[in-house]
Amino acid sequence: MSRNPSQKANLALVALGANLPSSAGSPPESLRFALKKLSQLPQVVPVAFSRFWFTPAFPAGSGPEYVNAAASFRCTLPPEQLLRELHEIEAELGRRRDGGRWQSRGLDLDLLAHGDLVLPDAAVQDHWRRLPPQDQALRAPPHLILPHPRMQDRGFVLAPLAEIAPNWVHPRLGLSVAQMLAALPPQALAGMRPASA
Repeated sequence: MSRNPSQKANLALVALGANLPSSAGSPPESLRFALKKLSQLPQVVPVAFSRFWFTPAFPAGSGPEYVNAAASFRCTLPPEQLLRELHEIEAELGRRRDGGRWQSRGLDLDLLAHGDLVLPDAAVQDHWRRLPPQDQALRAPPHLILPHPRMQDRGFVLAPLAEIAPNWVHPRLGLSVAQMLAALPPQALAGMRPASA
């Protein structure tokens, strides 16, 4: 598909994670597969990929440790279409989206941000971002929320993301990725370690 020069290319931020084998292989192989597929999408140009990080499962004791990463892309796809593409890559590796939240999985791709878009609007984004932790496990938004409402709370998202987009600023919080990472309590990063080079 050719690029339309009149379309603005936003910086799309994507979090990747896996803690079970998939049809692509081990969790690191699943992430490599997803990064390759993402890089081949029309209207998507890779910018940077983080290292892989090993992260204890969340919530604690819920499964094997995860392999997490982050990727950034210049993208002219609308965010809803990019999210559909992410879900198709997950499905290609056997992901079914009818299970509970925070379960072990062979591949998880989250659209964290699409430029400085706030979707569907500021009030809804603020509501889901402020949702108490006990409700987060029980409720999922019925539509795309951007920025991802949990990104500022998660070390396994922010540590990889800080490697590739430390200066991206959350449009509702006014904080950069580096600042959000620095504000996390120590327990949010407990047990995390980057893969050796």
